[in-house]
Parts: sequence; structure tokens; C-alpha cells
Amino acid sequence: MANTGIIHYLQTSDAITHGVAYVLLAMSVASWCFLIVKSWMLSRAKRQGPRAVARFWQAPTLAEGVATLRLADREHIFSPLAEAALQASEVETPGVLLARVERSERVLRALRQALHRSQRRLEFGQVLLASVGSTAPFVGLLGTVWGIYHALGSIAQSGQAMIENVAGPVGEALIMTAFGLVVAIPAVLAYNVLGRMVRQVSEELDGFAHDLHAYVCAPDDTRGDAPRDGRASRAPARTQA
Repeated sequence: MANTGIIHYLQTSDAITHGVAYVLLAMSVASWCFLIVKSWMLSRAKRQGPRAVARFWQAPTLAEGVATLRLADREHIFSPLAEAALQASEVETPGVLLARVERSERVLRALRQALHRSQRRLEFGQVLLASVGSTAPFVGLLGTVWGIYHALGSIAQSGQAMIENVAGPVGEALIMTAFGLVVAIPAVLAYNVLGRMVRQVSEELDGFAHDLHAYVCAPDDTRGDAPRDGRASRAPARTQA
């Protein structure tokens, strides 16, 4: 009786099958490493973000609030928005083009750019998970098709096309399809879970940007009425453009 199994299949396969197996292994390692790192980062941002924003609004001045937020926001997700608002609210040097723009538009522009940078940081690597989840089954299927072709060619050369001689090699070739599914399923699940976490943090960022714009652009004598908890409004700042 011929030897069968994963080890026997890999030992008797050619370079193309080995290449497909290495590609699947690399995709699996990359997706799992990214999953662990990104889950840690998003969990910290989701947990620390609201507390950091609350501390920011408890500061007596905008500059002190920015300094407090830098220390509390360890993932550097919310603090860029406050830093951008502080820089945009300062008096511009006379003679430059940006000094001719109204403070409201200048602050809105700075917040929009900082918001986009923070969102790109949150969404970094999502394409990797989507790519692995969508292509890994087809990579495994390619290994299966090539394995079946290789096995049938060997059987045809031997002249022993009996069912017991065909079932073993074909069954071993189907292992590559299983490998592809094993790589793809965790990547798809991680993409959905992490995507939901990214949307939740992005909603907090939108609200914080709106509150910053309302505070910085308010008249100097009414800034004491600014939202102290950072949750006066949840409308996205980018919708004002």
C-alpha cells in the first residue's frame, strides 16, 4: 500500500507545489502577525481614546489640553487633531497666503488633514487581510489543480490507472485547497472584526474633530461654554467642507 499523507505529498511534489505551499505559509504568518499587532493597537485606542479626550476637555487652556492629550493618547490617534487645531488657531505671519483665510476655514482644513492621517493609521493593513482572505483559496486551488495534474501524469506513465492508485495522489492534492481555506477564513474574520473596531474609533474621531472646530472657532468670550466632555456633538467635521 502506497504511503499517503501531507508529509508524503510534500516530499513527492515538485517545485511549483512547494512554491504554492510557501506562499500560503507566508500569507498565514503575515495575516496572523498583523492581526495580533492591529488588535492590540485598536483595543488600546478604543479603550484609552475616550478617557484621553475627557482629560483634554478638563484642561484650562487649549495648549495645556494638547500636552495632556499627548501623554494620555499613547497610540497617537486623537492627539494629532488637537495639535492641528492649536497650530491653526494661532495667528499666522502677515503676508502669507494662509493668513488671508478665515480662522474657521483654516481650522477646518487643518482638522480635516489630521483626521485623514489618523484614519489612515487606523485602516493601515486592512488591505492585507482583505487580499489574503480573497486570494488564499484560489492559491490553494492552484496547488490542488497542479497536484492532480502531476499525479495523473505519473499514474499514466506507470500504466496502473486503478482506483487505489488514483485516490491517494488526488486526495493528497486536495490538501492544498484545505490549506488555502485555513489561511483565508481567519483573515476574513479578522478583517470584519477589525473593520468594526476601526469604524467605532473613527466615529469618536469625527465627534472630537467637530467639537474642536466648534471650540476653536467660537468667540473668545464664549469659549468657556465649550463642551467639557468632548461629546457635545457627533456630526463629522469633514461634512462641513
